[in-house]
Amino acid sequence: METGFIEISNGAAVARDTIPHLPFETFRREAMKIVGAGGKVVQFFAYPDGAALKLLAVLRTDRLLVAGSDAPAAYPALSAHCEPFHLFEREIAEQYGIRPEGHPWLKMVRYHPNYRGLPDVFGNDYAKDIPGRYDYYSVAGDEIHEVAVGPVHAGVIEPGHFRFNCIGERVLNLEIQLGYQHRGMEPMLLAAAAKRLPILAESIAGDTTVGHSLCQAQAVEALTGIAPDDGARIIRTIALELERLQNHVGDLGALSGDVAFLPPANYCGRMRGDFLNMSLLLCGNRFSKGLIRPGGVRFAIDDDVRTTLKSRILEIQPQVAHTIDLLLVSTPSVRARFEGCGIVSRADAEHLGLVGPAGRACGLAYDARRCFPTEHYGRLEIPENAESTGDVYARAKLRADEALQSMRLILSMLEDPVKTDCVLPETKMNLTGSAFVVTVNEAWRGEVSHCLLTDDAGRLLRYKIKDPSFHNWNGLSMSLRDTGISDFPLNNKSFNLSYCGFDL
Repeated sequence: METGFIEISNGAAVARDTIPHLPFETFRREAMKIVGAGGKVVQFFAYPDGAALKLLAVLRTDRLLVAGSDAPAAYPALSAHCEPFHLFEREIAEQYGIRPEGHPWLKMVRYHPNYRGLPDVFGNDYAKDIPGRYDYYSVAGDEIHEVAVGPVHAGVIEPGHFRFNCIGERVLNLEIQLGYQHRGMEPMLLAAAAKRLPILAESIAGDTTVGHSLCQAQAVEALTGIAPDDGARIIRTIALELERLQNHVGDLGALSGDVAFLPPANYCGRMRGDFLNMSLLLCGNRFSKGLIRPGGVRFAIDDDVRTTLKSRILEIQPQVAHTIDLLLVSTPSVRARFEGCGIVSRADAEHLGLVGPAGRACGLAYDARRCFPTEHYGRLEIPENAESTGDVYARAKLRADEALQSMRLILSMLEDPVKTDCVLPETKMNLTGSAFVVTVNEAWRGEVSHCLLTDDAGRLLRYKIKDPSFHNWNGLSMSLRDTGISDFPLNNKSFNLSYCGFDL
């Protein structure tokens, strides 16, 4: 029997019986040792295996590491000593009723019934309860007041509730309650016909269509032995970079609007539309739905499309650069508003396990495109982006830098003709039995990961999804500590996290 975690490769299937199955105390000790030494939690979840219930953790250092254990009915919470496990343990408690004793803040994640139909560990009555109906954290004092925002918002956005404890204008604590958008995505994926899996993956978070559908396609390919050709890998990489551009440019416009600097807000809105139309040119859908399927892509890039994409990017490239200069360099009043606003320290970012631009803005250089490259990324030079200030300016600067880099990456991939054999829309999928695979990709918000486990007959036993927002919502809460409540909209936009990606 193995005494610790073993290394696995991103997007490579392994037999389940090769994963170390440790006594729980050994599993707990080894996991905390890896994360305590600077490792991060990629996945931590429970799954049924016959009558038994088991735990599995995927951790990352400069490698991906995995191990499993039998799940006890209750155990000493890892979060009590190692914060990155915090939300994962709450999720496991909600889904399977496994209680982490001594958890620092054990509450619901999505307000759904136990996956096994058992009473949950929170004492909730699902006939009456809705997200947010519980005793919120409160600060005592005569001069303390609470401000509630949402779950219904003034704009056409998804629901989420924000509860501020304030003294005057100063925020002492922000508690964020989600779960209103829960659709039961993971059980739905287990019950769906194979041909519907890609369609469901594209719907996990509409602004991360490529990120999630790519993770699923790679996992299915690993479990079926299907391999996309080089041309398909290039097209998938272009699509992921276009998705990054669409959202980063859109976020820069939203930040401009939040400080009432309307010229860049209008420019970015128009340019975001231009990038969305490039996805439309690529596959007939502005959000790249229907493009990625197990085995490759459904739409090729012929020379006419390649030439058009190149000319459009070359045309818009100086416009993006000019708008970034206007927003972040040439307008001191805007820069003064961004700098020092909503600071999250590097130590807190490490503690919370922030990913993507939110983490890189605090000095954490991790980027899955560089650290665990898939598709065509192994042949591209991905800069080590990192800012040190951890404020709104740093989060905006990260997006601006990555937008400029994404255009250069796409142009480099369009230098030569891209040849691929398109896959059929309904490729048959016979999954390898008793296998496990984890896929990790750097979507525009950060690390996206899908874990698939199959039973002996090749049926899906567990499908685990992790959106980067799962890591980063607590970062938004931290950014509001000891700031004015009027800074909330600006900080919220600078993180721009997903409700439905979290709620699943």
